[in-house]
Amino acid sequence: MKKTEIYILGGFLGSGKTTLLRNIIKEEKKAGRKIAVLLNELGSISVDTGLIGEDVPLKELFDGCICCSIQDKLEVQLQELLTSNDLDSIYIETTGAAHPVEVLDSIMSPLFAEQLIYKGIVGVVDLLRWKDREKLPPHLRQLLFEQIRHADLILLNKQDLVSEIDAGQILFSIQNINPKAFCLLTSQAGISLEIIRNMNMQPKDASKISGSKHSLQLEALVHRFKDAIKQQEFEEWLRSLPDTIYRMKGYIKFTHSDYPYLFQYTYGMPLFLQEGLNLPLNLVIIGEELDKAGIVHQLENLG
Repeated sequence: MKKTEIYILGGFLGSGKTTLLRNIIKEEKKAGRKIAVLLNELGSISVDTGLIGEDVPLKELFDGCICCSIQDKLEVQLQELLTSNDLDSIYIETTGAAHPVEVLDSIMSPLFAEQLIYKGIVGVVDLLRWKDREKLPPHLRQLLFEQIRHADLILLNKQDLVSEIDAGQILFSIQNINPKAFCLLTSQAGISLEIIRNMNMQPKDASKISGSKHSLQLEALVHRFKDAIKQQEFEEWLRSLPDTIYRMKGYIKFTHSDYPYLFQYTYGMPLFLQEGLNLPLNLVIIGEELDKAGIVHQLENLG
């Protein structure tokens, strides 16, 4: 019986998992392999769906984390992918709040024991985030540490945003945390398919997880803009945000532009990328202790 390779793409919020997934899809297509993708989102919509491509079978899991509240749904989605497609590999992109070993434990169902080859966990680390990790709350630092400790292949991403000295020091510190993983410095999560496919999963014991599965209380809010807003007012709103908002992603249309921008925000760092077509004006906001009513009111009042 043909077995399907399965890969878990893990990493902190905003580390570059989606960029990595897009790179992998391109490489897999060049190799003529049949793949599928499973996206896990904390919110009720996915901003990334349109980036995958219509020719790649896709399943999405919303409103929860694979390792916690939606494990049963995961089994159903995997079963549908396997029975409906003759697949060479499946890539699971987890939420930034997921503990990778708990995700792995969730997909190791007896239902799929004879159908899957578990290739391992690809961990994506944002070099800037690691450099400033002491600014994170303790439970987030612990999650970041756990994601690194259990990865089988680690991409130290955004190499172009740090100095060579910093990159070398971070590489050394990451290798001390996880000496068994293969570490690679990358920009824009660029990596060859050969390296991905040659990875080997190390033994893992979910019972020894020292992370804080229950203490990371992330919430997600989806705001749908009715029309274009002023960019200056939006940027002023960004500067007023509390430290408990960690990640935002979505499409925003400004009054000066005919088309929306893809907006990404990671721990206080905003990024705007001009799009060339009209897309749903949805913004996903992820954080802890979200004042959802207050945020919605503020966004609705942006002109």
